[in-house]
Amino acid sequence: MRQGALLGRALGAAVACLAMLSAAQAREEGGRAPVPLLPKYTQECAACHVAYPPGMLPSESWRRLMNNLNRHYGTDASLDSATTAELAGWLAANAGTHRRAREAPPEDRITKSAWFVRQHDEVAPSVWKRQAVKSPANCTACHAQAPQGDFNEHAVRIPR
Repeated sequence: MRQGALLGRALGAAVACLAMLSAAQAREEGGRAPVPLLPKYTQECAACHVAYPPGMLPSESWRRLMNNLNRHYGTDASLDSATTAELAGWLAANAGTHRRAREAPPEDRITKSAWFVRQHDEVAPSVWKRQAVKSPANCTACHAQAPQGDFNEHAVRIPR
């Protein structure tokens, strides 16, 4: 077989694998492909923490969070009314509706949702207290690609 044909088959196999991974991720997200983050959302929210994908919480949680930005987990994260309305609308439109995000977690905290706790059940409590981690909400400590919405468990690197 010619080298070009082998290369073509290898490339075709790689594309097929990527398509399967994308389909698996879409199934995990409730049948939808991950939503690209709104630049203003990233600008405002990622200034303090990772800009969590909107599908991680149901719309009722996002609504409460956006209505209480002046008391955002102990911080005043207030925004002007136009920005608040724009982000609230986008979050509601892209909120989680799939099984894992259907119920609002305690305190509307992603880290207290049943699916988050289940996904992180093998993480020892001492890991969350490490200086490089600090809390379960610091996704980027272990998920380097979290800002791009990639939380693949096979790419996790837990800091020492």
